[in-house]
Amino acid sequence: MPPMTQEKTRQNGASSKRVTMAAVGRMAGVSQVTVSRALSDPSKVSPDALRRIREAIEVTGFVPNAIAGALASNKSRLVTALIPSITNVVYSSFVRSFSERIRQAGYQILLSETGFDPAEEETLIAAHLSRRPDAMLLTGIHHSAQARRLLLGANIPVVEVWDLTSSPIDLCVGFSHADAGRAVAEFARTKGYVRAATVTAADERADRRRASFSARFEALGGQPVARADIGGAARFGAGRSALGHLIEEKGFTRGVIFCSSDVLAHGVLVEAQVRGLDVPGEIAVIGFGDQEFAADVYPSLTTVRVDRDALGTRAADQLLARLDYSDTIEAVTDVGFEVQQRESG
Repeated sequence: MPPMTQEKTRQNGASSKRVTMAAVGRMAGVSQVTVSRALSDPSKVSPDALRRIREAIEVTGFVPNAIAGALASNKSRLVTALIPSITNVVYSSFVRSFSERIRQAGYQILLSETGFDPAEEETLIAAHLSRRPDAMLLTGIHHSAQARRLLLGANIPVVEVWDLTSSPIDLCVGFSHADAGRAVAEFARTKGYVRAATVTAADERADRRRASFSARFEALGGQPVARADIGGAARFGAGRSALGHLIEEKGFTRGVIFCSSDVLAHGVLVEAQVRGLDVPGEIAVIGFGDQEFAADVYPSLTTVRVDRDALGTRAADQLLARLDYSDTIEAVTDVGFEVQQRESG
């Protein structure tokens, strides 16, 4: 027999042996409709029938056809999420708690990385919507006009996280980055610092924190704030280089430095120690994010803490409530933040 014919025979044979929902029903002693109901909404099937169906599925190795189920019910049981960086713990931590709650409710997660690029986000939104998700999570509140049109046209629940706006696409769970920057400035002035600098990654939310910090610090009587913008993602080495730039180019040798992430702040801490600067006597350092290492570096890092686990869980709960057509949902949820004082500041 020619190879092509052999391959076709194997494929046809495998197809003919695929376990069907009807076969599961016959083994469990119920109708195919009952099996379908047990898979889509177990609460509508008696405990005894549900037990027999699950035993039959386990014995036969039956795998439900999710695509066919989605077409029949108009539900894909898929929730998609877009975040700027998969490797950045600030984002991955709230996605972890979000995903856990979503999976507990019987949905699956499709996750993509946008890289802080609005054009890439727009492309990914279109790609995700082509998978017919039941709901979507987006990071941030600023999206392209076309992205907003796509989302509004899809008419699915959308939750925007890690920021706040009074006019979300649908739902919003986050905190005010401008308020966080102002709170750090007030903390720094209360501690007596009169000189300040900022080290900021290329992220519009980080830039808002920087701008509000600088404006508030100067309004409270501080000197004009020096700045070092690293022009890319937050990296340990960029933090070290930024302190070198502030010292050598800006003459900044005493005061407080507000960094847009704990990773940058850690780099500043190490560079200060390499240069023999006393922290916080000469250079005080404040980060953002309260990552796991922040309390364990030397000196321990003063930073801004956001309860990321709570944010992810709350975002999931809001989406699930919207999917259940609840009429008691708050469109905007502020999870807040706090300045966590430690040794570096």
